Amino acid sequence: MTTHPTRIGILTGGGDCPGLNAVLRAVVKEAVFHDIAVVGFEDGFLGLIEDRAKVLTADDVSGILTQGGTILGSSNKANPLRHPVGQREDGSWIYEDLTERCMQNLRRHGIEALVVIGGDGTMSCAKPFADRGINCIGVPKTIDNDLWGSDVTFGFSTAVETATEAIDRVRTTAASHHRVMIVEVMGRNAGWIALHSGIASGADVILIPEVPFILDEIAHVVRLRSKRGKRFSIVVASEGAKPLGGSQIVDRVVENSPDPIRLGGIGRWLSSEIEGRTGVESRYVVLGHIQRGGTPCAVDRVLATQFGDHAMHLLRQGARNRLVVVQQGELTDVDITEAAGRQRLVPLDHPLMAAARSVYTSFGDDPEL
Repeated sequence: MTTHPTRIGILTGGGDCPGLNAVLRAVVKEAVFHDIAVVGFEDGFLGLIEDRAKVLTADDVSGILTQGGTILGSSNKANPLRHPVGQREDGSWIYEDLTERCMQNLRRHGIEALVVIGGDGTMSCAKPFADRGINCIGVPKTIDNDLWGSDVTFGFSTAVETATEAIDRVRTTAASHHRVMIVEVMGRNAGWIALHSGIASGADVILIPEVPFILDEIAHVVRLRSKRGKRFSIVVASEGAKPLGGSQIVDRVVENSPDPIRLGGIGRWLSSEIEGRTGVESRYVVLGHIQRGGTPCAVDRVLATQFGDHAMHLLRQGARNRLVVVQQGELTDVDITEAAGRQRLVPLDHPLMAAARSVYTSFGDDPEL
């Protein structure tokens, strides 16, 4: 007979994301129904390090399905394996492995299993606890849709909807002023948001990290549209896009973060380069954290609820160290360690790439591709 845990922990790590509360709601409500106590750790792994926790009841998660963000709070800087504890005189950071402190906190609260909701960084942080015997069930969360092993993550659809609406609005001012408008979207090293929102908004050029672009090709598209009477162009650029033979533009480096590189600035750079090559007035818009915020769309609410339900199903069935995923339209699970530190990028032969090219959308690369 399978014995399920009677007391579990839960946390939301990494950047905030529409749908996090929907997962919390599903896990807590199902756990309470099966007489399983849920302890929520505040601000992701930082709450586990600092022992900031609270028992979550059904009342705590009532009415949060449509609420953006996370009621537990989150942190994209906390890594128990390498946690900053101070600075040296030269300004460099001092790091310590606080995994054992976290294990003591888990034991203090009687935690038998831990539900971790996050992206590849969060899953990497969960691995040491799985190695020490804590059953970790992962729920994939990232607007970037780049977690290895899952065809889709909740939060992505809402981010695409937000970006698409913004691009639609930019289009009207681009047409009115006969400008090139560059819209910079999130995505890190994966171009899923740019690809989907670019296609949905009818962008003329879509730039993604997986396809290095050629500035002269982008300029060619702009000039060709002008000859055909289209006196404006829309360029959707993923923050990680880079020119052929060049490198990504780094906005800043956060040294005390597990993921120190912060990309950004491609929109501004492209605006200057395109205007210089074409003579067409160019402007840029950076959507930034707007894509993370707000009410989750219906698709993400449903997917997040399914993920939370499947996580509880795995726990009650005695499964250990699994990651909930969607593969080929089916809800399933994989070993949580397989996703740690890995990213799911846009394949160059993805059907959406071909679909975009078929309607004359440029990726800023060789037009013969």
